Amino acid sequence: MIPNVTATIITGFGLNCERETAKALETAGASVELVHLNDLIRNSEKLSTTQILCFIGGFSFGDHLGAGTVFANRIMNHLGNALKEYVERGNLIIGICNGFQIIARLGLVPSINGIDFEPTIALASNDSGVFRNSWVTLKVNKQSPCVFTKNIDAIPLPIRHGEGKMVVLNQSVLNDIEKENLIVLQYADPQSMEPTNDFPYNPNGSINAIAGLCDKSGRIFGLMPHPEAYLSPYNHPQWIRQKLNGVLKKEGMGQIIFRNAVNFVTENLL
Repeated sequence: MIPNVTATIITGFGLNCERETAKALETAGASVELVHLNDLIRNSEKLSTTQILCFIGGFSFGDHLGAGTVFANRIMNHLGNALKEYVERGNLIIGICNGFQIIARLGLVPSINGIDFEPTIALASNDSGVFRNSWVTLKVNKQSPCVFTKNIDAIPLPIRHGEGKMVVLNQSVLNDIEKENLIVLQYADPQSMEPTNDFPYNPNGSINAIAGLCDKSGRIFGLMPHPEAYLSPYNHPQWIRQKLNGVLKKEGMGQIIFRNAVNFVTENLL
C-alpha cells in the first residue's frame, strides 16, 4: 500500500457500489474509508484527511425531485464550505452515475467559473424513456486535462441509468466546455470509434454524445458509466471470446481510472 494516499467514499440514502469502488481504490494502493453522509455532515473535518473523494452510483433518496438533487442539496447546505476548501487544496473528486448527477447539481462540473454551486448542466431522462443496463464503448478525449483517464484511448464500460442524458443550461455553456476541452468521454460507435448519437451506442441521447466531463483542473471527474464494474477481465460480457482470441487482459480496464487517481496523489499531493 502506498503510504498516506487516502480515499473517502460517501455512502447512505440509496447509494450503492461502495464495495466495488473501495476494492478498486485499495487495489490501486489507497487506504479507503466508507463514510455515511450523516457522519460526514457531523464531522466535516474528515475532508481534511483525504485526497480522493468518491460520489458513487445508486438511487440517492429514490431520485425524488430528480436524480441526485436531494443529496446535492444536503451536501451544499451542510458541507459547502468544507467541500470548496477540499477542492482548493488540490484534491480529487470522482462522481459515478448517481455521483455524476450529484456533482453536476453541485456545479462541480464543468465549473467553468470556479466553484459557485450554480449548476450549468444536468442529467435528464433517457430519450428511450426507460432504464438502460448495457455495455457501451467510450472514446477518450486525449486533449482533456482529466487526470483519471491518462493513457486511455478508448474503454468499454457498463451503464445502468434512467437519467443519463446530459443537457446544458445554454449554448454558451456548451461552447465553454468544448473550448476548454472538458469533454472527457463520449459514447462511440464500436466499429468506427467515432462519437455518435445513434441508439443504442449512445444509450440516452446525451448532447454531443457526452458520457463524462471534468473541470478545468482535470481533478474533478463525472461520468455516467461504471468503471468500478469492470475491475476484472471476467466482468466483460465477451471475456470468453477475448480469451480465445488471446486479448484477455489481466485486469478490467475500469481499474486504470482508479490507479491514475492514486498515482496523481502520489506524484503531486504527498
